[in-house]
Amino acid sequence: MTRVRYGARSEAEIAASRSASSKLPDIWSTGVVAVWESDPDAVAAVLPPPLKPTGRPLVRANISKVDLPGYPLGAGSVAVAAEHGGVEGWYPLVMPMTHERALIGGREVFGEPKKLGEVTVEREGLVVTAALARHGIAFVEVRGAVSETLPLPEPTQKADFYFKFLPGVDGSGFDAEPVLVHCLRNEKVRKLERITGDVVLRESMFDPVADLPVRNLVEITIGEKTTDQKGKVVERVSAQALLPYIHQRYDDPQQIHDGPPEGSA
Repeated sequence: MTRVRYGARSEAEIAASRSASSKLPDIWSTGVVAVWESDPDAVAAVLPPPLKPTGRPLVRANISKVDLPGYPLGAGSVAVAAEHGGVEGWYPLVMPMTHERALIGGREVFGEPKKLGEVTVEREGLVVTAALARHGIAFVEVRGAVSETLPLPEPTQKADFYFKFLPGVDGSGFDAEPVLVHCLRNEKVRKLERITGDVVLRESMFDPVADLPVRNLVEITIGEKTTDQKGKVVERVSAQALLPYIHQRYDDPQQIHDGPPEGSA
């Protein structure tokens, strides 16, 4: 009998897959990063407990392209500064990805709020434009011109915070206790330039980052970097406290409670 590909894999095949994943070479991306100060109350409002605001109401848009061989990828995020347990980092609200492969692992393993979307980074001479778009709306656009080359930072570790959960099958709450994940990223940079420009936030009912207005633009940069990441569950969180925030993960939160039509297979 020919192999049934949906059938169980052997222990050797599973081990080989894990080994291949652990030996990936450095993957370099070209990305635009914009950081701005926003309204402190707005930043605090989007943070589910036990995350807390930091001393500065920062928002960061990261818009990158990754030239994977035969599989070019666009990846982005919009995140707010947050703190938990003495660790300062970022809480992403939306992470558009241009391919399903990049989306699935992040959502299912780490609890990342990834969604399919359009990610563009374009440079012509010194002029740079970058955008995150979904449903035909470029809800974040960064534009400007390279104004200077910056010194390379030392390799550093950064933290992102995610909530991993499964909505309940009965349409109420969760199937298990939600967990808070600390995702630690080791970042190396090989090129970094400053951009003089601006950030445009457009209204979108699906990605309402316009609620985090640019009060003071801190910096815009374009650079080439590589990162690896490891996540760890740091605590189980209150389902009741998290439930009012799960709409952040979905375009239509009601869909997570929709069952199959009666009589469907």
